[in-house]
Amino acid sequence: MGNLTAADISGLELGVLRSSAEVPVPKYLSDTYWWAYLHPNAVRLFERQWLVNVILWGNFARLRDLALDELSGPLKGRTLQVACVYGDFTPRLAQRLASGAKLDVVDVAPVQLENLARKLRGGNRVALLHQDSTRLEAPDAHYDQTVLFFLLHEQPAESRARTLAEALRVTKPGGKLVVVDYHKPVRFSPMRLIMRLILRRLEPFALDLWEHELSHWLPRDRPAAQVRKETYFGGLYQKLVMIR
Repeated sequence: MGNLTAADISGLELGVLRSSAEVPVPKYLSDTYWWAYLHPNAVRLFERQWLVNVILWGNFARLRDLALDELSGPLKGRTLQVACVYGDFTPRLAQRLASGAKLDVVDVAPVQLENLARKLRGGNRVALLHQDSTRLEAPDAHYDQTVLFFLLHEQPAESRARTLAEALRVTKPGGKLVVVDYHKPVRFSPMRLIMRLILRRLEPFALDLWEHELSHWLPRDRPAAQVRKETYFGGLYQKLVMIR
């Protein structure tokens, strides 16, 4: 893997920002989510803590802490976060690293890695890696724990399955894979109709998570030893914890 130049990260101090030779932006991302994740104006718009909280109906901090508390802390060894997140999720995750521990964050969009670099304010225990979640470059069983925070609903079924397979592959036996994402609300939730309309318009792949359990996309050739699910806010959100 080659190193991006200082110009590539706008002179920010972050340790190492690495990139593979070729990591093309997936077509589903460029076609469907360019307005949210790829255009520089999108980053300027959505990188607001209050706005991220509004998008999640006031639940951002609760869902963030549910994921972080599941990983517990101080986090030892190597931790992987798959895909950047607007808001303070990654800075809070980095604060939980034990002495000598490392955090890798992978994303397929350079603009997202550059935005995250600005939020992390230096340090060499976090590596930002330009990779595709469906083709992670880490060897098998490389990470002690892995987290996916609101990524899978943005991916079509094939990419979602490959991302989960890769996340399990790179997690050590006995290690945790923690997923927080959307879920189908309970039958009489007032959010059910509202969110169906919103997701159908803005998040066309998210309704898959209403029709199937996330375990539907887990690889059959690499099963998890344990799978535990909890839902929140009338069933609109879920936390899935898998032990490799």
